[in-house]
Amino acid sequence: MPVPTPYLRVDLERLRRNVRRAAEDAATARVRLRPHAKTHKSLDVARLQLASGAVGLTVATVGEAEVFMRNGCTDVLIAYPLWLDQDRALRLRDLADLGRVAFGVDSVEAAARAGRLLGGSGVEVLVEVDSGHHRTGVLPEDAGRVALAASRSGLPVRGVFTFPGHGYAPGEAAAAALAERTALRAAAASLTAAGVEVRLLSGGSTPTLSASLDDPDSIAGQPGAPERELRPGVYVFGDAQQWELGVVEPADVALTCVATVVSVREGHVVLDAGSKALGADRATWSTGFGRLLHDPDARVVQLSEHHAVVAWPEGGTARRPRLGELVEVVPNHVCAAVNLADHLWVQEAGGMRPWPVAARGANA
Repeated sequence: MPVPTPYLRVDLERLRRNVRRAAEDAATARVRLRPHAKTHKSLDVARLQLASGAVGLTVATVGEAEVFMRNGCTDVLIAYPLWLDQDRALRLRDLADLGRVAFGVDSVEAAARAGRLLGGSGVEVLVEVDSGHHRTGVLPEDAGRVALAASRSGLPVRGVFTFPGHGYAPGEAAAAALAERTALRAAAASLTAAGVEVRLLSGGSTPTLSASLDDPDSIAGQPGAPERELRPGVYVFGDAQQWELGVVEPADVALTCVATVVSVREGHVVLDAGSKALGADRATWSTGFGRLLHDPDARVVQLSEHHAVVAWPEGGTARRPRLGELVEVVPNHVCAAVNLADHLWVQEAGGMRPWPVAARGANA
């Protein structure tokens, strides 16, 4: 029986290739890979990543950590500056019985509070530093104060982490990767000066992955050096943002939203995949709300809850699809699209099968 549109389709061959390529590149650079599972929220994809050499997973919430740790992942980093309450602290203690779990802190107050609630539990922390994205994280030179507060309150400090999110802009990936390295090294020096051992430097994103791996001053693998890890997420699927940034080619895109043409007019078609299937994200530099995988000139130019209006440039030669035809839309932000779906439909020999989006909605 065919799957009703709109639905998210995964090309399994492309997915496996993307996972394998990133794992091999990281191994060559002697850098550990800890993929961000908020992109796929899927136990099946996580198992592919772990089987290819990932040291563990990154997640954004305690809820996501619970899903993956209760289903076999034994090493999870919650890359988020948690402000703990009793409930989250109890949940983290329970997770510590299942494996290794760590989370972020970016203030002396949050570190001290976490120590009061979790001291002696075995849960670890990493200090988040701001490397230029200006969202969360302390200045690198202040990381030592936060680490010392955590250590004194009874929490093991694993190291420091950052997110080079300013690499999500045209032409900024190399500069963001350099800022990431500079910030992590400055933060490590701050911890050392405070008397806190630095065991891990953690960074990374999909647009900066290649530049982060290409570190001419890397000390990865040297005796006594901190471990270095990267936490890309979108690389497994790709999306229209990464396509426009030049990070992926259309042949790398492993997830699309399959939609039906429900209306046609001069120069436009309307699809049955609106913001409730594709997500509504659109960066300021993006040329549309999504792209068609097999027609690079087409753009989703108007998006509402259940409609996507697709336009082609005037004078183009591409054939517009007809009423009832299926097309594959590449969402702008794949993480948001996945969180709207109950299943990913995996295309393989013999047909389609569903992979549950197990961590869908695990936002707390």
